[in-house]
Amino acid sequence: MPHTAPACPQCGLENTYADGEQFICPDCAFEWPKAAAVDDEASEGGVVKDANGNPLADGDSVILVKDLKVKGSSTVLKKGSKIKGIRLVDGNDGHNVDGKTELGPMLLKSEFLKKA
Repeated sequence: MPHTAPACPQCGLENTYADGEQFICPDCAFEWPKAAAVDDEASEGGVVKDANGNPLADGDSVILVKDLKVKGSSTVLKKGSKIKGIRLVDGNDGHNVDGKTELGPMLLKSEFLKKA
């Protein structure tokens, strides 16, 4: 039987499974609704959603749900970092949130953020 559950948006591992109306990651104990995974795959109408499926808007504050390596650098944005006053953009490779981090302005993927 092929594995049909998506990779965990928090830790990125693929050891996930469906339980009722949610997906569960046994590695980090993160749970998220199935509807959020469907919306991420087919982002309808340009609505940008966070890791938990909540819609994001310009000016929102968000929190990182996992450590992110900064491309082209040896630095890391730490899980739990708060980013205030985001802007939604139509970026390359799924980078659809623009925000000022402690390391300067960056484009981020909404799947690694949760609404604060």
